[in-house]
Formats: sequence, C-alpha cells, structure tokens
Amino acid sequence: MERGQRFNREMRELDDKQAEMRTKGTAHLTNIMNDYDLLPVNNFKFGSHPDAYKIHSEVYKARFTQGIPDGCWIGCNMACAKGVDNYLLRTGPYANNKVIVDGPEYETASSLGSIAGIFNPDFTIEANFYCDTYGICTITWGTILGFVMECYENGILNEERTGGLKLNFGNADDAMELLHQLARGEGFGKTAGMGVRKLKEMFIANGWGDPKFLQDIGMENKGLEYSQYVSKESLAQQGGYALTNKGPQHDEAWLIFMDMVNNQIPTFEDKAEALHYFPMFRTWFGLVGLCKLPWNDVEPESNQDADEPAKVPEHVDNYVTIYKAVTGKDFDKEEMIRQSERVYNFQRIFNLRRGYGTRQFDAQPYRAAGPVTIEEYESRAERYDKQLKEIIGWDPEGKSTEEKMAKHREHRELQYEKLLDAVYKRRGWTKNGVPKLEHLKSLGMDLPELIELVEPYQE
Repeated sequence: MERGQRFNREMRELDDKQAEMRTKGTAHLTNIMNDYDLLPVNNFKFGSHPDAYKIHSEVYKARFTQGIPDGCWIGCNMACAKGVDNYLLRTGPYANNKVIVDGPEYETASSLGSIAGIFNPDFTIEANFYCDTYGICTITWGTILGFVMECYENGILNEERTGGLKLNFGNADDAMELLHQLARGEGFGKTAGMGVRKLKEMFIANGWGDPKFLQDIGMENKGLEYSQYVSKESLAQQGGYALTNKGPQHDEAWLIFMDMVNNQIPTFEDKAEALHYFPMFRTWFGLVGLCKLPWNDVEPESNQDADEPAKVPEHVDNYVTIYKAVTGKDFDKEEMIRQSERVYNFQRIFNLRRGYGTRQFDAQPYRAAGPVTIEEYESRAERYDKQLKEIIGWDPEGKSTEEKMAKHREHRELQYEKLLDAVYKRRGWTKNGVPKLEHLKSLGMDLPELIELVEPYQE
C-alpha cells in the first residue's frame, strides 16, 4: 500500500511534466520521435517529416475522450489507455456507424500513419478501429504496408500485380481498401497478409525486383515485422530488435535514448550489459503479470542522482518490495534477473528446437542499420559524411554517394557483428548464440531435454 501511494503521488505530481501519460497515453511520443529523427517514415527510410505536425500528440489529445481511469486496470492512476468516442466511420462494413475506437497508441499512430507516408489522423483512427475489429496487429500491418508501398514505388509491384490498387506512399484510400481486402480474404490484401518474410520470398521467386534490395528493405526478423523506431543511429537498439527471441518488438530493450541521445552505453561491453539486463528485467513483468510502464515512463525526482538512472533503481525496488509483500518469499533484484534468465534461455533453446536460435537468425535487414538508397543517404548527407570522417576515418571528399554508402555499410555491418559477440558473451552463450552448458547449470536449467539440444552446438 505504501508503494502504491508513492506511485500515485509521482503520477499526480510528475506526469504532466515528464510524459503526459494520463492525458495522451503513449501517443505523447509521436512528436518526440520526430524531433529526434526516430519516427519511421516511408518504410523506415526517414526518421522525420515536415508533415509530422499533423499527427502531433496534441492532435490526438484533442480527440481523446476516454481520459478517465477506465483502461486496462481500473485502479491504475496512470490510466494511459485512451479512446475516441462517437467516431463516424467512412469505409468498410461499419461505414456510417459511430463507434468507440481504442487509442491510438504511439505505435499505431506511426504504423497506420507515417510509415506509409500518411499524415492523416482520421485514416489512423479508422484503420485502428478496423485492425482491432478484424483482429490484426497494427504494428505488423503498418510495417507490411510500408514494405509493399516501397515495392510499388520501385516498380517491384504495379497495378496489374496489386489488382488495380495504387500503393504509393501517402495513398490513404487504397491503403484502407487493402486492409478491407485482407479481412475479406480477397485480392492483393490476402497476399499482403502473408507478412514481409513471405512477401520477400514470393517476389524473389517471381523475379520481381532485386533480391538484395528486397532483403535490405524488408523490415522483419525471425518472421516478425519491426516495431516503430528508426534504429540506424543506435547500435544497441539494433541489437534490442534483432536479438529478441520472438522477433523485433520493443518490449525487451528500448535503448535508443540511452544509446543515441544520452550516450550512456558507449562501449560494446556497456551495450552488451544493457542487452543482458533490460531484456531479462522486462521479461519479468510478463512472468508475474505486472505492467512495465510505471517503472520507466514517469521517474522519481531523485532518479537523475541514482547510480544507474537508466534502470530507475527506486522503481526496481518497488517491484521487489511488492513481490515480497504479495508472496511472502525472500526476493531481491538479482533473483529477479535470474528468474527471467531461466525463462529467456529456455525460450532461446525452444527456438533452437524449431530450427532457429543461432547467430544467423539474429541477422537484421540493412535498413535497420543504415541507408539503403541514394535518396536515403542524401537526405542526411551532412550527418553521414561527418561520420565517415570522424568515426570511420575515411575522407568522403570527391567520392560518389554509392562509394560513401558502401563504406558506411562495411563499417555498420562489422559493428553489428562485434555487438553480437559481446552480447553472446555476456549472456553466457557461444559465439553461435547458443546457451553454454555451464551457464545452464549455473541457472539450474541443465535439464536433460535442454542439454540434448545444446550439446551439438558447444564450442
């Protein structure tokens, strides 16, 4: 009860200054991501856009009517779940009906918006309603949409192949029709619903487009589509996406600000430590059925003076205290991580059993790491040229854009491989990304079924 009172006070006194979760939910991130060049635009090609003001968090705040503590848990003072009442639908089977729409959250504002080059909150709200109604993940669908739109703009797709749909960036009408087609199991919508990985395979098999280009721009890993943050300038976030067990989602390790903005984890060892701790810590929330948002979205006033502010240690202690109070068991922050390590390593070995779970499956599409196209490079030429000089030690003067892109790619891909080495070492895995026997023993997870699977992969 004491920790609950402390949390409620923080929300009441600090949220409006820090995160605005009570009034905007996660939609407060939209303009922040645009300001830091992290908002996915046109299939992650760019990180910001001049029209982003049209989907500014204040735009959504003005539309939200569910501004009361009635979200996922009625007793929560954060009440970050939002909604839009009496929304008049324009398309689909419920056209001309007024409905309640859940959200949108930040991820949806991006995935059903900027990633498709669409900066229209009405499109986002209506597409959000229909994704919920049809049972479709907004993140997955948005990343699929960005991929097929870039393919359309590059001639890999055309109206003949899409059944007459013009899927250029910004075309909200045909993007909405594609969603309805998917729900009906018809036309190119049904094809798009296969997901980015199978679409790449299909396009390559049909001889549509350059296979290397398709692999570079197809934003998926382990068959799951990327969530909505541009990771090009954050090596740690690249690992936070592609090193996940279930694919590139943001609930394991959201490290962009630690890494790119605040420069809190400059070395490979620092990044590896973060990519060990945060996935394990965040796994624990799911294991015990707790929300992670009260941990890091609003912080205590004293957090900046803590030894490890990125971990919000006072809030970590909240979870330890609550766990002990509810269960009556001895527990500390170290055991919290070990509980998750047992589960996380089991998941990794489960992937191995399914034919995944090794280094090759932690590879990322190059768009997650750097500029794929000339347009992409030249949109940030000053930044990239400066990096060539100051970080890579290579003079770009007089070089073509293609030469500069190639040099960047060589460097960035090597950096990622070094990151994999460092993370695997910290996690107690082999260089091929498989848990070591001695690590499993130290966790009490040296079960016969697991040993049988990992033994052939020991170094």
